[in-house]
Amino acid sequence: MQARDVFTADEIKRLSQRSDLVGAALVLHAWALIAGSMALVVWLPNPLTFILAVMVIGGRQLGLAILMHDAAHGLLFRTRRLNEFAGQWLCAFPVGTDLLLYRPYHLKHHRHTQQADDPDLVLSAPFPISRASLKRKVWRDITGRTGFTRRKQQIMATWGPMGAEPGLSWRERWARLQQGGLVGFAIVNAVLWAAMTVAGLWWLYPALWLLPLLTWYQLISRIRNIAEHAVVPDNDDRLRNTRTTLAGVWTRLLLAPYWVNYHLEHHLLLSLPCWKLPAAHRLLMAKGLRDQMEVRDSYAKVLRMATSAVGEGGGGSGGAKPAHI
Repeated sequence: MQARDVFTADEIKRLSQRSDLVGAALVLHAWALIAGSMALVVWLPNPLTFILAVMVIGGRQLGLAILMHDAAHGLLFRTRRLNEFAGQWLCAFPVGTDLLLYRPYHLKHHRHTQQADDPDLVLSAPFPISRASLKRKVWRDITGRTGFTRRKQQIMATWGPMGAEPGLSWRERWARLQQGGLVGFAIVNAVLWAAMTVAGLWWLYPALWLLPLLTWYQLISRIRNIAEHAVVPDNDDRLRNTRTTLAGVWTRLLLAPYWVNYHLEHHLLLSLPCWKLPAAHRLLMAKGLRDQMEVRDSYAKVLRMATSAVGEGGGGSGGAKPAHI
């Protein structure tokens, strides 16, 4: 199944149109929600607004990663230089990723989706798992253990463990840090902290930037990964080895920003900017393909499938043997 088997040439052309204006609006929207959530806590400090802010900011941090993903496909902005700059400095570096490292890795995932050479297969192959296993993972995510572990692994992978490779010079190690995105992460985060400090609100950085990044962002990233490819019915069918999960307003705000839930549509037509994904979904529904597609009504239903002994419909993880977790 190819995109041209489903969409007409005119539909592909219309759906694939990019926009500098919309790209700028999306990036601005993400940062405005982050700033607005912080402002809400400053204006009305209490446990409820703080927890809500952590969730909204963590959701927008994932949103920045999603916009970086669009930039990796060259879709966030029509102008290439703007796409690369904003995708790296305004989306990737703030949350500790690197557009240039992510792009080849991610494109390989698209070439080999749910196949042996898929670099993301490790994320979906272990499912289904037990509820107890998922609860342990959720606890590690929400308490920050996952976030700290991943950041440590990122540093070790680029800088190298202390005492390892003694022949490397400090200049060579510094170059590694730059290639791993850690220098960019440090620069952008230093600017964020400095701006908050100048405003007399230095505490916002650890409380409402780092905390969401190390907790809520980790949890919803896990849920998104599960929803996209875990317990899919058929690893060899492009309409069934990737999942679209329907989402309401609150889910889109806190868990699935910028239409990331329309993952099947993204895999079917890689030239779709994220804001065109709902239109592609409506077209597929209008063409009567609903029964051939892996579409689920909610993330809660997907998680129930992912924590069952056998995936709904007998699909398991597309035939992959579950690992013991």
